[in-house]
Amino acid sequence: MAELDARRAEVLGHAARTIQRQIRTYIARKEFIALRKAAIMLQSHWRGISACKLYEQLRREAAALKIQKNFRRHTARESYLTVRSSTITLQTGLRAMAARNEFRFRKQTKAAITIQATLRCHAAYSYYKSLQKAAITTQCGWRRRVARRELRKLKMAARETGALKEAKDKLEKRVEELTWRLQLEKRLRTDLEEEKAQEIAKLQESLQAMQLQVEEANARVKKEQEAARKAIEEAPPIIKETPVIVQDTEKVNSLTAEVESLKASLQSERKATEEACNACTDAEARNAELVKKLEDSERRVDQLQESVQRLEEKLSNSQSEIQVLRQQSLAISPTGKSLTTRQRTMIVQRTPENGNVTNGETKVLSDMTLAISNVREPESEEKPQKCLNEKQQENQDILIKCISQNLGFSGCKPIAACVIYKCLLHWRSFEVEKTTVFDRIIQTIASSIEDNNDVLAYWLSNSSTLLMLLQRTLKASGAASWTPQRRRASSASLFGRMSQGLRSSPQSAGLSFLNGRGLSRLDDLRQVEAKYPALLFKQQLTAFLEKIYGMIRDNLKKEISPLIGLCIQAPRTSRASMVKGRSHANAVVQKALIAHWQSIVKSLNRYLNIMKANHVPPFLARKVFTQIFSFINVQLFNSLLLRRECCSFSNGEYVKAGLAELEQWCNEATEEYAGLAWDELKHIRQAIGFLVIHQKPKKTLNEITKELCPVLSIQQLYRISTMYWDDKYGTHSVSSDVIANMRAMMTEDTNNAVSSSFLLDDDSSIPFTVDDISKSLQQIDIADVDPPALIRENSGFGFLLPRSE
Repeated sequence: MAELDARRAEVLGHAARTIQRQIRTYIARKEFIALRKAAIMLQSHWRGISACKLYEQLRREAAALKIQKNFRRHTARESYLTVRSSTITLQTGLRAMAARNEFRFRKQTKAAITIQATLRCHAAYSYYKSLQKAAITTQCGWRRRVARRELRKLKMAARETGALKEAKDKLEKRVEELTWRLQLEKRLRTDLEEEKAQEIAKLQESLQAMQLQVEEANARVKKEQEAARKAIEEAPPIIKETPVIVQDTEKVNSLTAEVESLKASLQSERKATEEACNACTDAEARNAELVKKLEDSERRVDQLQESVQRLEEKLSNSQSEIQVLRQQSLAISPTGKSLTTRQRTMIVQRTPENGNVTNGETKVLSDMTLAISNVREPESEEKPQKCLNEKQQENQDILIKCISQNLGFSGCKPIAACVIYKCLLHWRSFEVEKTTVFDRIIQTIASSIEDNNDVLAYWLSNSSTLLMLLQRTLKASGAASWTPQRRRASSASLFGRMSQGLRSSPQSAGLSFLNGRGLSRLDDLRQVEAKYPALLFKQQLTAFLEKIYGMIRDNLKKEISPLIGLCIQAPRTSRASMVKGRSHANAVVQKALIAHWQSIVKSLNRYLNIMKANHVPPFLARKVFTQIFSFINVQLFNSLLLRRECCSFSNGEYVKAGLAELEQWCNEATEEYAGLAWDELKHIRQAIGFLVIHQKPKKTLNEITKELCPVLSIQQLYRISTMYWDDKYGTHSVSSDVIANMRAMMTEDTNNAVSSSFLLDDDSSIPFTVDDISKSLQQIDIADVDPPALIRENSGFGFLLPRSE
């Protein structure tokens, strides 16, 4: 038994050793295969890096050659220009010397003549100066007197305008009271008509009921009389005399009493109907009176409105007259130096001819009276001007109604922006001092904007295109560059030009500018001097563009923010499966984890497709995605620095796989729409690259800061190095010497007052200006844009039709 036990123990020990040997062989084989895969991956990455470095070196050599060539050409041209300028300087100096000699000779010959002329002129000049001083003194006194008169007139005109404003306010209050009374009377009229209709219906129903009762009573009386007659005829003659007569008389009496009561009730009902008819006629008469009162009140309201309009026109005319008078008083007053000097010379030259200074001043006063008389327009011209204003208002209403709809695009060009620009340019709205079309367009855009990405992208495309057209067309008005002579020449017709600009109609406003031809490219259009409403419209449009851009960007940020929180850290189950090394389970887990990154990619694709569908300029799309990638970089990098569980080897591999998805999206979106968005992820890319590299203890601080992570600061590298832990292979972080060097550099930075914050900040500002949009967008040919059907049917928008039509 002892030998058998020993034999059994030996056999079992041999079997256990065999099993252990096989298991150890399997484990060593598996680790060798994993190590070989990692080595192959590292070699492939290193070869790629070396190829990139070689390509960069070749590119730099080619750039250096080009720079050397350009620099040599520049130096040669500079030397040539220096020699040329020196020769020209020499030649000019020699010629100037010869000219100076000639001039000196002539000057010496004429010196005596000049001295003699000066001596002879001195006596005449002193006499002339005394006369000029006296004339200027008299002119200043007279102009001061005229200016005081004009100031007194202006004060009186201002008081009249104040009175007109008060009268206008009173009339407006009166109109409001009358409209309120009119509405109250209309309500009373409708209430009376309803009550009258109800009373008439009730009376007709009661009358019909009484007629039915009377007919039923007559029928019963007739039936009873016939029954009595039959009973009398059928009864024997002996029995018939005494009892039957008594019963018949009683029945007849009762029936006659009922008939009389019914007749009385019928008469009472007839009286009630007559009273109701009388009341109805009275109500109709009162209604007729109320209708007359309403008509009178409506006429009064119309008259008051017309008077208010006339007062407004008179007020505007008086204001324009006051402005004209102010300009003329400034032109006449001695404060304007250029005007006074010119008038002084003119009047001084006239004094010997006229013999009196006041003749010139009377001419000035007559010119002022003519100007004031020319300012006032006759009442006969107000009627056609009012019709033109109504026509222009109708065209503006059609334009506002049209742009409130989604007009779409015509050949990648937004129809709404092109139609607005062509209409405003044709109506000369940019050159008008006062108009409401800009405010209405801005209100329409503001009411159309809603929290819908398709609508936001549509208006982003329209507003950017319209803003580009305005930027390339409008320029600031140069009113300050007018000469005084031009002001005096055009002062008489100033009010006429102002009224013409304020009341310009769409039929006649743009004829001189367009000259019967359609709008072609922007190069063919001259720049328009924009007034204040046009410049304010441009500023408001810029603000709306920035608002829409910010809303699209913030919507995308809100959509991907929860996904970014899920993308920074791999779940624990996935890390455990990665450590165990099951290939099939690994693939399933990786596919599940990449789903969050794929959701971000789907959101980016959806927004990109929306922008492409609405033809948003690629410049704005690049700015949106660049800021979104910067936001992703800030969120991921800050989470990595603040959470220790994220600074692991397996988590780095997980984030690296997600960044590969974003890189693939950038390649598919092309540089036209993605731009430099991939470069915005440089912080998180370098941090993840530092987490997944092997043999960290062998890396020096110079290699880490110069080659691996050149963008990251010392504080950020120190935090990543101290928080790193390997949950897959059990490797360590950088060496203690590197940590000590980092600490020393951090202390030096704190001593040098450098910011010790290691977190990144998100930039939510608007990363572009109007000039950037104008430079980035290509020129647009708006001549062939098809107008919508609502505008095409109107004859007032014939200038929007293409050339062929």
